[in-house]
Amino acid sequence: MVHLTRKLLSGITLAAMLGVAVVSTQANAATLHMAWSQDATGLDPHKQTAFSSLRLLELIYEPLVRVDASLQIIPAIATSWEFSKDGKTLTFKLDPKAKFQDGTAVTSADVKASFERILDEKTGAAARANFLSIAGIDTPDAATVVFHLSQPDVPILTAMSDVNAAIVPASEIKAGSIGTKALGSGPFKLDKWDPNAKEVLSANKDWAGGATGVDGIEISVLPDEAAILAAMRTKQIDFALLNDPLVATLVPKEASLQLNRVPVLAYHVLQLNPSRKPMTELKVRQAISCAIDRQEVLDTASLGEGKVTGPLTIPALATDPSQLFCYKRDVEKAKKLMAEAGFADGFSATVIGATGEPPTAAAEAQVIQSQLAEIGVKLDIKMMELNVYVDAWLKGDFDMAIALNGGRADPYTMYNRYWTKAGNLQKVANYIDDTLDSQMQQGRAETDPAKRKAIFGEFEKHLAEMSPWIWLYTSYSYTAQQKNIAGFVPTPTGTLFSLSKVTIQQ
Repeated sequence: MVHLTRKLLSGITLAAMLGVAVVSTQANAATLHMAWSQDATGLDPHKQTAFSSLRLLELIYEPLVRVDASLQIIPAIATSWEFSKDGKTLTFKLDPKAKFQDGTAVTSADVKASFERILDEKTGAAARANFLSIAGIDTPDAATVVFHLSQPDVPILTAMSDVNAAIVPASEIKAGSIGTKALGSGPFKLDKWDPNAKEVLSANKDWAGGATGVDGIEISVLPDEAAILAAMRTKQIDFALLNDPLVATLVPKEASLQLNRVPVLAYHVLQLNPSRKPMTELKVRQAISCAIDRQEVLDTASLGEGKVTGPLTIPALATDPSQLFCYKRDVEKAKKLMAEAGFADGFSATVIGATGEPPTAAAEAQVIQSQLAEIGVKLDIKMMELNVYVDAWLKGDFDMAIALNGGRADPYTMYNRYWTKAGNLQKVANYIDDTLDSQMQQGRAETDPAKRKAIFGEFEKHLAEMSPWIWLYTSYSYTAQQKNIAGFVPTPTGTLFSLSKVTIQQ
């Protein structure tokens, strides 16, 4: 068991760190005072992969469509959309009221330029692989965008709902300023960003979504989530994003606070690097899968706050983990597989993790280290600052990695970037075979829900058997708020977008 020691800061020290008076909520009720423990790592919505970046950017930028709390597609910049009968043409009508935060209208030219930027390999866009079916984009008028697809592409709408597919100004793309400043069409403007300290957001009066519930949001970055809870107790913080279940589970004990807790699609995973020996050997990877007790990892690192999962975390499509390869720990089988692969005496490897994202990373690594030692695997744990970790992760520069990866409402959108031959995060996955690629392509084109479920069920079973990664568990998204905060709607995607409509009750 991992023992964590917390040091709670005094109210006076917290007030100095937060830069607000103790009575700030009462003095300026129109500003939402918020805190989180991990800051954004960058401002380019097309490139960012860290949850902390996406949570900030989704308040500033908008995609064509969004996913609601029921995982249904709803309007954003686009008010309507329609597929042609053959599924190869997708037409959007844009909201005529949509404006960027400098007051200029969002037009079809901005949409076209944004997707051309995403598709340009030089951009390094995180979601590029989701849009490779786009063969051309027409803009018959300022409010109409027509995507011509090389094949029917059922998941493309879900892919377009992500902030990684945000619409940015064509003029900013031309100027090369994307990422150096934030200019979107979302509910809030970014007025100030002091990295690892504070963000100051103000309401976008031109937002087509209507008036926001608050005039602005001031976000303080406090790496210790126990300090965030202490600040909430003294009412210096109105709303907080929490990642650490050890802290989140304390919130219901506070009479003045409310905990929002919902299961999420994101998954905790041990990523192996099958391009590095001895993980190149299937039986070694399978031995690691058999040696890991996923429930113990969950119970120790996250207090049991979650459930063991296979690759698919979408409830309607997920396979019962007991049906997947070696999901019940079998150390003897693991030792036998190691011997058959020629590694009866084990081997040494390094596992990397990010400090603070997720907060459970170090604990997960320690439990896995102990479990793998039983089959002779000597695991060295290397914890890194988030930006250093992300850089190594994107390059595939690791033996193994503890990761918390984002889920999506569609399995193709969720995994094609890793497990297709054209996936733009193949360096991260370092594994592909004909079966995985074929299953992904079949699922992408299939329109019948029952047939899609069957295709992705086989995909999930094959992926678990090949064991390039060891899926561990899904957990919860946690937000805490003062009880006078109204209107926040938590979702399985973990988005904070509904902060656009929260109000502070007097």
